[in-house]
Amino acid sequence: MSNSYIFRDREDASLKLINTLPIDILKSDESVVLATSEGGVYFANKVAMALGSRMDILLTEAIYSNINPSLAIAMVGETEEIVMHKALIDAFDISKDYIYTEAQRKYSEEILTYINKYREGLVLNGLNNKFVVLVDECIETGLTIMTAIKTVIALGAKNVFIAVPILDNVVYKSLITVCDDLFCPYKIDDYISKEYYYENLENFTFEEIEEIIKNRKITKEKND
Repeated sequence: MSNSYIFRDREDASLKLINTLPIDILKSDESVVLATSEGGVYFANKVAMALGSRMDILLTEAIYSNINPSLAIAMVGETEEIVMHKALIDAFDISKDYIYTEAQRKYSEEILTYINKYREGLVLNGLNNKFVVLVDECIETGLTIMTAIKTVIALGAKNVFIAVPILDNVVYKSLITVCDDLFCPYKIDDYISKEYYYENLENFTFEEIEEIIKNRKITKEKND
């Protein structure tokens, strides 16, 4: 195995992540696990199974610069909470009106579509007074996870935790100040990209995501 590899595959990474969790504190009836991206669904599912907790996906959409369409300058979530990258917005002199207009468009055209796809039109709920564990496969700029934090707080979460297999130390130091705790087996310097740290990282398909969410829903209905 090359020295750059930390995980064999997603299964290996999920096991190492679960080993960092305080399972005795995150009790099944008091905790909700949320994937903060489609790529995070695999890990959220594994974490939820380990905790015996409900699992769902929290939907966000990036808002891109009108000057550089590949550059994310803000993010909007399910409760229409917006997180902005102030440094980029100032650097490109992007107006707040543009961001708010794009946020409304992204919410109506993208987020509502995915709510219909993954939850049959049901909004995210049941977070009031819960321990919420936000799970992703990686965190790069922090826009997505910050939007997720704002969203679950708006929905009444009692405590907010973050769980991710690998994280840059600079990002870790930033995020640990805005959540109740952050669980991560590998905090490293000079993070490159998630692919660099896996020996085998196969594409995670929409079909696999839908299957996981469907199975979790069936499990919840049986338990209820």
